[in-house]
Amino acid sequence: MARKVLNRKELRQGNEAAERREAADQETDGQATPKKAPARRSRAKAAKEAAPLKAFWGVFNQSLKSVALFEYSQRKEADKRAEELGQSGKSPHFVQLVKK
Repeated sequence: MARKVLNRKELRQGNEAAERREAADQETDGQATPKKAPARRSRAKAAKEAAPLKAFWGVFNQSLKSVALFEYSQRKEADKRAEELGQSGKSPHFVQLVKK
C-alpha cells in the first residue's frame, strides 16, 4: 500500500504558529517558569534482620552429605568420628565448619 504524502509546508507553518503562541503566552505571564522534573522516588532496600549464627563442626562424606554435627568446642570429637567413619567405610570423611 502506498503511504500518504505529507505536505511539509503545512506542517512547518503549523509548528511556527505554535511557537509564536508559546512566545506570546510567556510574554503575558511575565517570567517563564521552567517545568520541574517529577520527584524521583528512591528505592530503599528492606532491612534484613540479622539472625545470630552459631558455629558447629560437621562431619561430611565424599558426596558432601552431613553425617554428624558437633559443637564448636568439640573439634577433637569431630575429628575422631571422621577418622572412625573413614576407616570402617568405603569413602573417606572430613570435618568442616558449619554456620547455622
